[in-house]
Amino acid sequence: MSRPRFLPDNFTLMLMATVALASFFPASGVPAQWLNTATTVVIVLLFFLHGAKLSRPAILAGIGHWRLHLVITAITFVAFPILGWSLRPLLEPLVTPDLYLGILFLCTVPATVQSAIALTALARGNMPAAICSASGSTLLGILFTPLLVGMLLHVSASSSDPLAAIGKIALQLLVPFIVGHLMRPWVAPIVQWMGTSIKVVDQGSILLVVYSAFSGAVVAGLWSQMPLPAMAGLFVLCALLLACSMALCVFASRRLGFSTEDEIAILFCGAQKSLVSGVPMAKVLFPASMVGSIVLPLMLFHPMQLMVSAVIAGRYARRPGAADTERH
Repeated sequence: MSRPRFLPDNFTLMLMATVALASFFPASGVPAQWLNTATTVVIVLLFFLHGAKLSRPAILAGIGHWRLHLVITAITFVAFPILGWSLRPLLEPLVTPDLYLGILFLCTVPATVQSAIALTALARGNMPAAICSASGSTLLGILFTPLLVGMLLHVSASSSDPLAAIGKIALQLLVPFIVGHLMRPWVAPIVQWMGTSIKVVDQGSILLVVYSAFSGAVVAGLWSQMPLPAMAGLFVLCALLLACSMALCVFASRRLGFSTEDEIAILFCGAQKSLVSGVPMAKVLFPASMVGSIVLPLMLFHPMQLMVSAVIAGRYARRPGAADTERH
């Protein structure tokens, strides 16, 4: 029996189930402290594996395409925040103040890695450039996201010192990434042997972090402060941000004379936001009582971008000459 087209993918369904579990059975007290420790461990493991999977030839093949990387970086860390900030008169009345802060936070986080690369491959785009740019976006986000949060959100974060926040994020994300890459000659065979089962670690870590984040928010009264009209407005705003960012990526690519293969990489690396990086960053940057509402827009944006991008990638893949591009 084929899967209904209207049904979300399995990971989206698991995210929804995790939020429901945290809503009815939130972790608190000592179990919540154990859970926080466990989430830190799995995030470190996740980025260690990310570093181990990134090959040196892929880095060298993609790093020379500096114009493409500059465009993607500008869209991710300049255009997105400006868009979220400039649309404030339209955005803020549709949602609660905390959800609007979540929208701004969404605009500051780096691009995805796995899905951007997978979608670029599906669409027959510039794979080496996508690998390099998506991975670089994650590393740049360790520096840029805390600084942008301090500039745009003006809220009391867990750490009043942006440099301290950058240090905490770097310790959780950057250090294991670098260690994993340096240990690639020994770890890569294990990663290849695990094959697609490594996806369980990837998705499981996100689900654990989401459960931890929402547990703290639910204990602090998240859903009692979240009216249904605000949730409907949030859905509209995420769709608007996604449409604007995708249109900007395509317009900039064609205006600057990039090839179709480069346009694909720019679209899927520039218009997406990373749940993997965003949730642990939010846990460092915000008090536990705020994290749930802060990451809620990102959680809605994430499956939306994947579903829309999958359709667009399929259309790119069917373009004339796409098969020849893949062979070469």
